[in-house]
Amino acid sequence: MDIIRLGADRFGELKLLFRDIFMNPPWNDDWSDDIQLTEYLLDLTASRNSLAFGLLDGDRLVGLSLGSIMHWCTGTEYYIYEFCIDRSRQHEGLGTFFLHGIEDAVRDMGVDHIFLQTENNVPAYDFYRKNGFTELEGHVSLVRKL
Repeated sequence: MDIIRLGADRFGELKLLFRDIFMNPPWNDDWSDDIQLTEYLLDLTASRNSLAFGLLDGDRLVGLSLGSIMHWCTGTEYYIYEFCIDRSRQHEGLGTFFLHGIEDAVRDMGVDHIFLQTENNVPAYDFYRKNGFTELEGHVSLVRKL
């Protein structure tokens, strides 16, 4: 297994893996609009502070971490917007391996914290808790539909 920085050369492969993971349980997101998906992934991978990692098994992309470096008053954060492992490779320890490798890589870049959000009723919640993440007390996510 190798952890790499993802570049534009892997965008098509990234898109296929992302769609396969998030259009299936437990997420069941509707990413059938190819333009919307492309724009979303470009939002995550093509901005000034974007930082995307891939987990490779040989030459096959089996994991993604799509995020950005954020400079905050308490230090520099790697904000993970999307983190996932190929559905056929889950429960093999790859997620933990990948997450620890990312921690090492961003620590070397001067990052102090990793921040992410997930739902508390999906398996990802327990995965992150098992890997040392804690809930921010008093932190809530809010949305308003327009």
